[in-house]
Amino acid sequence: LSGEPVLGPFGSRRLGEASDVTVVHTVRGPVDTGELGATLMHEHLFVLTAEVQQNYPGGWDEPARVADAVAKLTALRETGVRTIVDPTVVGLGRDVRRVRRVCERVDLNVVVATGVYTYTDVPFYFRFRGPGVSPDLPEPMVDMFVGDITEGIAGTGVRAGMLKCAIDEPGMTPGVERVMRAVARAHRITGVPITVHTHPASRTGLLVRRLLDSEGVDPARVVLGHSGDSTDADHLCELADAGFLLGMDRFGLEVELTFADRVGIVAEMVRRGYAEHLVLSHDAACHVDWADPALLAGLPNWHYLHLHNDVLPELRARGVTEEQIDQMLVGNPRRYFEATGAY
Repeated sequence: LSGEPVLGPFGSRRLGEASDVTVVHTVRGPVDTGELGATLMHEHLFVLTAEVQQNYPGGWDEPARVADAVAKLTALRETGVRTIVDPTVVGLGRDVRRVRRVCERVDLNVVVATGVYTYTDVPFYFRFRGPGVSPDLPEPMVDMFVGDITEGIAGTGVRAGMLKCAIDEPGMTPGVERVMRAVARAHRITGVPITVHTHPASRTGLLVRRLLDSEGVDPARVVLGHSGDSTDADHLCELADAGFLLGMDRFGLEVELTFADRVGIVAEMVRRGYAEHLVLSHDAACHVDWADPALLAGLPNWHYLHLHNDVLPELRARGVTEEQIDQMLVGNPRRYFEATGAY
């Protein structure tokens, strides 16, 4: 090969005969996986109820919100984090143009997602399209997701670097199954990885495993988000043994579990030898409109800096080594994004 990179149809490239480097698409352009550095695998910039914001904007001040996000992400960058993964999709108020305005002012890689977020039904847009009309009709979500990955989102040229879907306490409803199969098929076309919001108290990771296996998805390319909401180490080991990455990704959201419990389950999984299956994050946002600000004020640690300020020191105190921390923050995210290309 010459010195010019050879680009594949979905963004992977090989740099020279002896190198095997994959490109991840970020808001600011392609980044080699080896340059991702310390990566938080589940953070949002904005989580909004789009129709409410559009029709009842209240005190929304766009320049102020963008400036606030820039300040918060700049502070995160100063901890040494180089990349965040933002799995905000349809159902969470995705606005890539707003995200791009933030990223233009911050020296941080931001990987955005495509997909649909629902716990029950498909959005009404899809209800009477494709399989919603007849099982024999093609699924429009697949083409939409693939377009976001291969061409860019909403005419911005910003390409999604991963896929996102969800399953929660209601389980594998017909709508959830439809979205998840569309995500799996878009993954098989493009090779980009998947994150699934799960509800470990209901052991929904096992349902994800069954469906994705039926679609031929390699679990090594899948993060089971919010696995850190559980202290059932045996259940988490079962999922890790199946090959999944586990998102220990809600540090600071001390509702279902305490700080001690969230740190404790990570330390226990590391002690059992599963550091290579864990990724870390907060599931925080610069702004989220899903709760009254007074309620959010009761979660003082739910922010981007909590991991470095509080969690990592406590993990070290519990015997987690620097090598294991580096594995969870650098090695595992890199492996997750090192695409094998289209299937």
